[in-house]
Amino acid sequence: MATGINPKTKAAFSSCCGVPAAAKAANDGSSVLALNAGSSSIRYAVFNGSNPPVRRAGGKLDLSGAAPARQLVDWFEALPEFASVQAVGHRVVHGMQHSAPELVTPELMADLRRTVPFDPQHLPLEIGLMEIFAERHTAMLQVACFDTAFHRTMPRVASVVPIPRRYEAAGVRRYGFHGLSYEFLMQELVRLGVPSATRGRVVLAHLGNGASLAAIRDGQCIDTSMGFTPASGLVMGTRSGDLDPGVISYLSRSDGMSVDQFETMTNQESGLLGVSESSADMRELLAHEAMDVRAAEAIALFCYQTRKWIGAFAAALGGLDTLVFAGGIGENLPTIRRRICEELTYLGVSLAEEHNAANSQRISADKARVEVYVIPTDEELVIAQSVMRMIAMVAPVGEAHLTDQTSTSRRAT
Repeated sequence: MATGINPKTKAAFSSCCGVPAAAKAANDGSSVLALNAGSSSIRYAVFNGSNPPVRRAGGKLDLSGAAPARQLVDWFEALPEFASVQAVGHRVVHGMQHSAPELVTPELMADLRRTVPFDPQHLPLEIGLMEIFAERHTAMLQVACFDTAFHRTMPRVASVVPIPRRYEAAGVRRYGFHGLSYEFLMQELVRLGVPSATRGRVVLAHLGNGASLAAIRDGQCIDTSMGFTPASGLVMGTRSGDLDPGVISYLSRSDGMSVDQFETMTNQESGLLGVSESSADMRELLAHEAMDVRAAEAIALFCYQTRKWIGAFAAALGGLDTLVFAGGIGENLPTIRRRICEELTYLGVSLAEEHNAANSQRISADKARVEVYVIPTDEELVIAQSVMRMIAMVAPVGEAHLTDQTSTSRRAT
């Protein structure tokens, strides 16, 4: 299999977002590079060093083949904005016991390498990027931002996996993911002055190619749909979501399927793609549902399972005050939001159709008991904010301390 950056996304990778003149004027110093690496794509953004950080440039690229960390760093170094980058923030999908952003140190790197078996889909690329940056830029601060940290407030009853207790000591528990997205959504609810953000019951629905939901009570996560891995929970673009464990036993006996083959199937060949047998893209499925029963069934399954998770979390919360849609599907497809919500009236959910159709920020009906919002998420901004807080914490120690931290990280590679 070829290794490298998909040529079709080469131009998109180099494109920059428009920046207001005021933001440009504010950026006369150092910058922060935020990296949001997934299993098959990576988003990046460059923010100026202001408080709050302001985005100067950004892009997304698809990856082909094995994780090309060195080639990716080559690309980042070629960006015009890279010359001012003082620090790099990394999204780390699986953070195990880590509950807050941390400086990249030899100890952290060693811990992440031990964590790879828990998340072989994401961690190798994320670790590789840290290693190459530390090797090439010894004075550059690096910060790891953990997707799982947001869910560390979950009560034990929501995190225990019902298998023999001895496996818990090895790290088998429900962790939850999409935490950086959820952190941003909660920040936005606070900014908008939504009372339930701090004192109330909120369900956050991050619906995209990867999809999950989280239940929030009084500003803290009490449960989430993803568990031990990001493949669990709600049906997704190519991931199965929750499965009866008997499926792997059956396929092993009937088809001779190995564990690796099962993992590939449930992560890359299932979900909307597997059910429709045509596409993982909800927009394409909507365009074909009238003439293709498989596409229609995939859409119905997604909406049904999302609605079921919302109902389950309303039960866990003891009711519902606010529902938030985010992610590519949640932010951009009014039809899917309507189909999810139309059978949630018993909870007090009712949409204003004109606002839903327009992708307005608030889409609930005026007299609806549950407020419903559409909020475009921004994981890169959360990463940049974390980096800026870390810089503020270590800056008083002096520049030499920053150099020592990153030099030590380089030696770990």
